[in-house]
Amino acid sequence: MLLPKRVKHRKWHKPRHRATGIASRNKTLAFGTFGLMTEDYSWVTSRQLEAARRVLTRYVRRGGKIWTRIFPDRPVTKKGNEVPMGGGKGSPDHYVATVKPGTVLFEMEGVTEEEARKALILAGHKLPVHGKFIKKN
Repeated sequence: MLLPKRVKHRKWHKPRHRATGIASRNKTLAFGTFGLMTEDYSWVTSRQLEAARRVLTRYVRRGGKIWTRIFPDRPVTKKGNEVPMGGGKGSPDHYVATVKPGTVLFEMEGVTEEEARKALILAGHKLPVHGKFIKKN
């Protein structure tokens, strides 16, 4: 699973969920020929990213190359079960990546368009966002 080696702040404030705007970066294909682009706002956890990456690598075998364009760097804290109110903020539990509509999650190269389309759509089923297959023109 992906997580940062070291962080400046262990615990972050929870953001106000204002679902506005589209992605301002990671919105074009930079490395591969085919990609998976989000159409929603969401937090993608490192576990979900790893599950999608496994689907892609199993599907293309040794044929293609895969790039992951997002990294989970936002810590999410959680308190234990049956902990009473008070006592401060919980300890970091897992890491997430914030995605906006238009963010490219994965890129692929070295496979046919049909294989890439199938693999990326299957990987999209592992993620909490609706994905769209894109290709370089």
